[in-house]
Amino acid sequence: MQIVKMVVTGPFAAGKTQFIRSISEIDVVATEAKISRPEERIKEETTVAMDFGRITVDDDLVLYLFGTPGQRRFEFMWEILSEGMLGFVVVVDSTRPETFREARLILDTFRTYAPTPYVVAANKQDMEDAWSPEDLRIALRIDPTVKVLPCVATDKESVKNVLLELLYSILETMDGEGE
Repeated sequence: MQIVKMVVTGPFAAGKTQFIRSISEIDVVATEAKISRPEERIKEETTVAMDFGRITVDDDLVLYLFGTPGQRRFEFMWEILSEGMLGFVVVVDSTRPETFREARLILDTFRTYAPTPYVVAANKQDMEDAWSPEDLRIALRIDPTVKVLPCVATDKESVKNVLLELLYSILETMDGEGE
């Protein structure tokens, strides 16, 4: 059986935990804490170590999803979680342009950990004020070869499409190594 480790990362409150919860076949193992800092009261809880979810694609393939904390003070977990990853998803809240610079920093940081394939999930595409994936690509200065995909983290099909695109990219690189 092949196990593929994927990391789901992105800025604080971008939708990473929800992304994993929408698709995981097991109850997501979450390490969340109540938010005590008033400036972070966008939501009630925040991931402090990681989220873990699992998806069995078929008898031969299982995806392990590791969600990172989005806050810089938990950044020490990023490198730990990136060990052995075959690819990663950067989840970006398309309605919060003030988080785009942070998303770019996170993307660059993960690129230094491992030169693995990645995709960008333009989350909250169901919201009226969401930036389009194309505009997000420009704002984040994403290379044209990297997929920037529309996403709604609460919608299982939407999350599945993002993960499939990443999986295709991973399998492409694995095929290339065998030649």
